[in-house]
Amino acid sequence: MNSERAESLRAAQIVLPFLTLPAVVGALWLALQPRQAAGGATFLAVGAAVTAWYLLGGAISVRHLWRGLAVRRDLNQVLPTLRDHELPAFAVGPDGLVLAQSQAGLDRLGDLVGRHVQDALGRRHADPKTLWNDLGLGLARSGKVRADLGDAGQYLVTRRAGSTIQLWQATAPERPAQPAAPPPRADGDDFDLLPVSLLILDPAANVVRANTAACELLGGPVLGQNLAALLDGLGRDLAGWISDVSAGRTVGGSEVLHVRAEGPDRFVQLSLTRGRDEHVTAVLSDASALKTLEAQFVQSQKMQAIGQLAGGIAHDFNNLLTAITGHCDLLMLRHDKADPDYADLDQISQNANRAAALVRQLLAFSRKQTLKPQIMDLRDTLSELTHLLNRLVGERIVLTFDHDPALRMIHADRRQLEQVIMNLVVNARDAMPEGGDIAICTDNLRLEARTEFGRATLPAGDYVRVQVRDQGCGIAPDDLAKIFEPFFTTKRTGEGTGLGLSTAYGIVKQTGGYIFCDSTPGEGSCFSLFFPAHDRGIPEEMPAPAAGPIRARREVEATVLLVEDEAPVRAFASRALKLQGFEVLEAACAEDALSLLADRRLVVDVFVTDVVMPGMDGPAWVRTALRDRPGTKVIFMSGYAEDIFSEGRPPVPDAAFLAKPFSLSDLTALVTRQLEGGA
Repeated sequence: MNSERAESLRAAQIVLPFLTLPAVVGALWLALQPRQAAGGATFLAVGAAVTAWYLLGGAISVRHLWRGLAVRRDLNQVLPTLRDHELPAFAVGPDGLVLAQSQAGLDRLGDLVGRHVQDALGRRHADPKTLWNDLGLGLARSGKVRADLGDAGQYLVTRRAGSTIQLWQATAPERPAQPAAPPPRADGDDFDLLPVSLLILDPAANVVRANTAACELLGGPVLGQNLAALLDGLGRDLAGWISDVSAGRTVGGSEVLHVRAEGPDRFVQLSLTRGRDEHVTAVLSDASALKTLEAQFVQSQKMQAIGQLAGGIAHDFNNLLTAITGHCDLLMLRHDKADPDYADLDQISQNANRAAALVRQLLAFSRKQTLKPQIMDLRDTLSELTHLLNRLVGERIVLTFDHDPALRMIHADRRQLEQVIMNLVVNARDAMPEGGDIAICTDNLRLEARTEFGRATLPAGDYVRVQVRDQGCGIAPDDLAKIFEPFFTTKRTGEGTGLGLSTAYGIVKQTGGYIFCDSTPGEGSCFSLFFPAHDRGIPEEMPAPAAGPIRARREVEATVLLVEDEAPVRAFASRALKLQGFEVLEAACAEDALSLLADRRLVVDVFVTDVVMPGMDGPAWVRTALRDRPGTKVIFMSGYAEDIFSEGRPPVPDAAFLAKPFSLSDLTALVTRQLEGGA
């Protein structure tokens, strides 16, 4: 029954140093036998070192021998209990090796002696090593724990105080058909008629009474069943919690648990109270709506956090890109197109513009980009996009449109909305490599009351709905909740950036709309966009496009106060303005700018300032400066516009806005327009 193999191996390890010591000393004597007097000293030194080494090994061996004797003593103490146990049992040493096993255990589990107990745990658990460590912690706290070995049954693991041996004893299976006697019922007991879900539990967590409301909530009759078979998700042994409440070791409290019954996921809030005769009263309430709301909140917080991160990264990158593109423009001014270096500079400029487009996508998701909304007809926008969309989808895919003839107007940025539609169509195309149909439908929708779409709720009102349907492979349910997160993609590496849907999400939300996705794997997907409906009004005038070519050097000089905390951006902007004949005063912060303006003899025609800076921000110092210089023109620069535009209006009247990254021509043209009064 004991592990003779393990004992023999341990004894051999202990005595091996002592047995080999004479042989080693003799070999050293033959090898180092001195022919001269000096050789004797060498022999003595080497012999002393070797002897000390083996004496150290002997001390270690004696220590192991002492530990082995202690383990054997503890094992002898548990052997009678192991033999007398009618069910399978075995003893485990401190290193996890099975040292002894009963005959019933041998019949049930096979020969485990000399093997690690993790081999037995691995029959039931995917990570037996972690479970073995957890069992050790549990034994250190209470001296006993329970372990599940699957088909081999449930085991009670105990360890006596001061002992090194764990005793694993199989426990008899629970008999839910014979629960403890229920508490006596009083005459006229209305327990079953109460509208509150109630259970009476014995100390082993068996249900001894359940009213009708509890049975309906838990999915059927529950009398006689163990509560652990009905609910899960506590994070600890449910029966142990109920036992503690029954014995008065802890106050009941409340927990939200998952119902194991078939059907959609449901959750209940379980509240325990100690009753009479060691029984426990359990009050249950439906918490499914609470868990859904919690999941919505967590998802909302995650998307908000990702949006803030994306916006911050985009803002910093815009400053870098402004310096790169700006200095590249300055170099291109000094090179003719026939110059061999001009092509390299052009490549730098093009790739910087590509990087700027990627940053704009991040800003779109974080809802911090500059929008130019207008009242528009979706049918006109989609009609203008038809040719481009047909080129995008290719010949294998048929693109169809279905418009409501009485479609109402929406208030959105036309260019950004086109980007949303293109992103959705490209995703639909990629989902149908063998070809298929993509349908784009628009209609009016009136919601008389708040309506739920997935985890979101649409307020009551009038909406214009756009739907993009495909017949592709669909989206797996696990991926559906993550499709709008930046850089999440189901495509292979190199086939997508993971920003298409997150960009669409940000643009739609910043416009005041909603976007949802319904998908069935193998059948296709449908993206639905909802925009608040508007009545047809007077067409809004579009702002004049910025001047393209750089103007010639100005005849009349003007003074520009340039305030920018990023030195590379300030250096580029200053050189660009000086090239156009402007006199430029530079300041690295708002406080330096106000110090310059303290000189009343100084004449400044235009303030060109960043928005976010250490200390005072751009709008704050400009308001202060305009008190004494009310006629000065103002241009704000920013990596994103939300910092300075509140409800679509600049905080300073007649101020112009220049989005980063900007080119040399963008900056100089806007300054010229402000001076000419055309802003």
